[in-house]
Amino acid sequence: MIRLLSKRKVFFRVLLFFLPFFVFGVVTDLIAEALLCASVSLLLWHYNHLFRLADWLWLRKTYVTPTGRGVWEGVYDGIYRLQKKNRKKRNQLARLIRRFRQGAEALPDGVIVLKNDFTIIWCNKLSRVFFGLKWPEDNQQNLRNLLRYPEFNTYTQQENYSQPLLIYSPMNAEQVLEVRIMPYAEDQLLLIARDVTQLKQLEQMRRDFVANVSHELRTPLTVLSGYLEMFGDAAPSDDIWPKAHRMMEEQSKRMDTLINQLLVLSRIESGKRHSFEEKVNVPEMLHLIHSEAEALNKEYHHQLEFHIDDGLEVYGTADELRSAFSNLIFNAIYYTPEQGLVHVYWEMQGEEACFYVKDNGDGISTEHIHRLTERFYRVDRARSRSTGGSGLGLSIVKHVLSRHQSSLQIESQVGHGSCFRFALPEGLVVKEKEEQAFIAE
Repeated sequence: MIRLLSKRKVFFRVLLFFLPFFVFGVVTDLIAEALLCASVSLLLWHYNHLFRLADWLWLRKTYVTPTGRGVWEGVYDGIYRLQKKNRKKRNQLARLIRRFRQGAEALPDGVIVLKNDFTIIWCNKLSRVFFGLKWPEDNQQNLRNLLRYPEFNTYTQQENYSQPLLIYSPMNAEQVLEVRIMPYAEDQLLLIARDVTQLKQLEQMRRDFVANVSHELRTPLTVLSGYLEMFGDAAPSDDIWPKAHRMMEEQSKRMDTLINQLLVLSRIESGKRHSFEEKVNVPEMLHLIHSEAEALNKEYHHQLEFHIDDGLEVYGTADELRSAFSNLIFNAIYYTPEQGLVHVYWEMQGEEACFYVKDNGDGISTEHIHRLTERFYRVDRARSRSTGGSGLGLSIVKHVLSRHQSSLQIESQVGHGSCFRFALPEGLVVKEKEEQAFIAE
């Protein structure tokens, strides 16, 4: 272990260094020349170590200090110890910064550290995704120059950050971001951006839902209240009563259907995901729906043809699948002009169980197809009301299929009919070997 030299020890070392030169000068009678030579040698030795130290400090990129003897050994050792201590502190600080950045990267929000003038100091990955920033290219860039939003500039210039700002992402015009800015330290700001697209959509859906339900219930309630008000205390005449009774009964059924479908949709949406251990006898279910469809078809006089693979069963939730099947089949009957043709298929295609309904009705325009599964959306509102439709059937089908790892595919051409189809994946199909093993057990 190298210890710090005391002044006395340094003095004796210098004295010992000069002593041989002094003795040599006394012997040769050249004392002054000998001492001068010793002083120059000592000076050159010190300057040599100074140059080595300067070279190491400014030119060499290494943590290993030069080696030295005497006084310089203690100097180098002291520098090494100080360097080691500083390196340890830097490593601790680097680990702390790394943990901070890892924590910021793990946040579900975009984080940007800014100076008071909105110069970027650091940003996490999600903020780069939200705003299209590049790191480290955008380091020390002004965020106001990169986000060209007038509302953002106005928001930052007011310096009132008590309320968040809603803006659209420059990378995705449909993505809504909630931006909050929080001052901290003396001259720094923390910007947090959160994706609230789904929340805004849910809020809009809630408003639309309330408006649509209110609108849908208003018509039957107006009919019922109108007839009741017209009757008053007087008994209805024989001419008016049959029509009034029929209208009130139809509107009551319409309200009942609407409420029941709302309850079904709410139950499906709020229900937990199933493991689908229940085996559903789809052929038997479709035969029952066929009977119901024939009864409904007496008014429309369609030609109904069911093509059912009687051995094709699946795992799933029976009530939900029945709702999906019946909605698609009954819709085809409702919306196909009289004496039309409706085909229903349930069969294996490859490794999947496929169901589809074809009709030769009026067809649907392309601009309507992608919106058919929205709640209360109708291509022809007047016709939908005349058939007693609630506008919720295809929305129910969409959610049922989503829970059964599938999706609804719609093909239609105006004047050439429509085809609604979906396929349940191989994992939900009951295989023959599994059925035989079940029977054997």
